[in-house]
Amino acid sequence: MLKKTIYSVILFLGCFALFSCKKDHKTVVKQPKIEFKHEGNLQLIDSNGVVTKELQIEIADNTYEQQTGLMYRKHLDQNKGMLFIFENIQMRSFYMKNTYIPLDLIYIDAEQKIINIIKNAEPLNEQSLPSEAPAKFVLEINGGLSDTWNLTPGDAISFSKL
Repeated sequence: MLKKTIYSVILFLGCFALFSCKKDHKTVVKQPKIEFKHEGNLQLIDSNGVVTKELQIEIADNTYEQQTGLMYRKHLDQNKGMLFIFENIQMRSFYMKNTYIPLDLIYIDAEQKIINIIKNAEPLNEQSLPSEAPAKFVLEINGGLSDTWNLTPGDAISFSKL
């Protein structure tokens, strides 16, 4: 009987030790900081042909880059932006899923003329933000800069890759 009691106590203590030491391990995935990659230069040109602003740009010209865009970024310098270059010309629509900074979305046609501007797109909002005509390019810059730089439909861009 004593052996049974000792075995029962040892078994109880073993089970207690095994289950009481279990820690609740939660995996936290830390998003790496995404750095700006200077891949080209872009000029904004008013309707009189005058260069009004020069920017450093990242270029999104493949499916992954176009789907990711400026998502997960916490900051974008004032003289920088992202230019999306698409293979075809069609109606475009963007949204701000996983985008933490307000942006101006500038839709641009195949002749590099501005079609329309979506101003101060709200971070994390998944509402569709469409072009008003078929676009080949989209330029994303910090929200409010299109007003600061007096950009209007009919203005143009010119860019070069590094």
